[in-house]
Amino acid sequence: MTHRVAVLDKENCQTKKCGLECIKYCPVNKMGSECIVLNEETAKAQIDENICNGCGICVKVCPFDAITIVNLAEELKSDKIHQYGQNAFRLYKIPSLKKGQVMGLLGRNGIGKSTVVGILSGNLRPNLGDFASPPEWSQILKHFQGTELKPHFEKIANNELKASIKPQQVYNLAKVFDGTAKELFEKYDERGKAKELVQQLGLQNSLENRLTDLSGGELQRIAVAVTASRESDFYFFDEPSSYNDVFQRIGVARVIQDLAKIGKSVMVVEHDLTLLDYLSDFIEILYGEPAAYGIVASMLSTKVGINVFLDGYLPNENVRFRDIAFKFDAVNTIEEFVTNENIMTYPNLEKKFTNFSLSIEAGRVRKREVLGIVGANALGKTTMMKMIAGVEKPDSGNIESKVKIAYKPQYLTNDYDVDVITLLEKAHGGTIEETPEEEIIVNPMKIKKLYNKSIKNLSGGELQKVAIGACLLQKVDIYALDEPSAFLDVEDRIAVAKLIQRYVRSYGKSAIIVDHDIQLMDLISDSIVIFHGTPGREGHATTPKPKVEGMNEFLKSLEMTYRRDETSMRPRVNKLESRLDREQKQSGKFYYRN
Repeated sequence: MTHRVAVLDKENCQTKKCGLECIKYCPVNKMGSECIVLNEETAKAQIDENICNGCGICVKVCPFDAITIVNLAEELKSDKIHQYGQNAFRLYKIPSLKKGQVMGLLGRNGIGKSTVVGILSGNLRPNLGDFASPPEWSQILKHFQGTELKPHFEKIANNELKASIKPQQVYNLAKVFDGTAKELFEKYDERGKAKELVQQLGLQNSLENRLTDLSGGELQRIAVAVTASRESDFYFFDEPSSYNDVFQRIGVARVIQDLAKIGKSVMVVEHDLTLLDYLSDFIEILYGEPAAYGIVASMLSTKVGINVFLDGYLPNENVRFRDIAFKFDAVNTIEEFVTNENIMTYPNLEKKFTNFSLSIEAGRVRKREVLGIVGANALGKTTMMKMIAGVEKPDSGNIESKVKIAYKPQYLTNDYDVDVITLLEKAHGGTIEETPEEEIIVNPMKIKKLYNKSIKNLSGGELQKVAIGACLLQKVDIYALDEPSAFLDVEDRIAVAKLIQRYVRSYGKSAIIVDHDIQLMDLISDSIVIFHGTPGREGHATTPKPKVEGMNEFLKSLEMTYRRDETSMRPRVNKLESRLDREQKQSGKFYYRN
């Protein structure tokens, strides 16, 4: 037995531009019933899930990909926790909390993580699927009778729960608080830990600055520190790694772990698998259909949970939630693909600013190669990328290259009103639909569904994918992408990495990637440039090194060691001072133990 889930993307549903195909071709409508009708108030389609037969014809005929129809197991009906309205997103089951432990949530964007946070923090009362007549707290508590979460919801019902939440969009801090970082700490430091947290997160030079003058990384770490400085029962951190380099991410992880050590309940949403592996004690996977429904799976250990997610199969539930499993290569096979033919070379380069100087050792980019650039923030990685791309001129050294380069910047703007397909066709230089490029670049990133959306209405992840697509659609020799992982979920990060690698190898192109997600850089890079120096003062870039040598040198600078997971072959961080960590450091093999 199954029950129907029918979800409408209201932004994509454009009844004034279509022929109401969903209504015309619905077989239930043809039989005389009103399964799909036009809601006169909203001018949008409206689907009756109770009489829908799940045929999926409306999904196929909708010209704007606005409809999702899914058949789910009947028994899930009793596990429905919240539904936002008719033909709207719904969540099944809810994650558990454990005092003194860090719980990691792992799932795609749009799968219900924000709904989970709202419910567990007390900001959203679960309606158990009854959005027309929401239940009272007495009914909600009865639903959770006999579960670990009942005491938690009792606290919420009695206004006794204190929750501290670090939001995803840290730039909003500057909009709601008009003052300096120091003043923000003074207002919220209920635990008296501000001074210690500032030290741990390297924020000493940020305190006197107004929030509007801070970088994304500074705002992120301030948001983490303020969240941790409050006296609460439940702490939630939504994507705490964004904008931070690897060194800063480790500091953030330790701050979060310290809360668990004093007996607090901590939950984290994070798409950097290295960081999630490093800081979590348990994992709860959310799966389903983005923007349609999400289901929370049973709790797993961190190692097992991440491997299960990568495999796309939940053995305990006997559910396959993804058609493909993500695999990692145990050996570096660069020799099979990358030739010794240089697509471009560059000499020693220097660039000086008022308070910052940058030096870059000479190097080359080979045909079919992905060159990775790693290092701390504020060392000049983006400046190097811009100089190679011809966006900025060096003070010393001259890049005489006739190669064409497409550049995707680190910070993306969406403050202009043009639809996605117009932007992509401009990058491509012509029609994109029904072309090989659409099949090779657009479809793997699932951008086609966004064609009719305006750039200004895209989420951070959607904007990032469109920007990557627009870069790859250009007819050039080298693709330079600055932080392509930002705002992407785990699945999209792996898919984008494999797409870029496959594309440059298949078509004789090259790519230069700057990113702070070590797992992504491990997955995509053939060679590595490492940045050293003093952030904000001086930076030095090495010549490109073979991946194994480069990753080993970079991990040594982080005082981190990596091993291969024996099941998925993915790179895993060894726990600090563990037996493996000590053994690898002693042998000098920071990158994968043989």
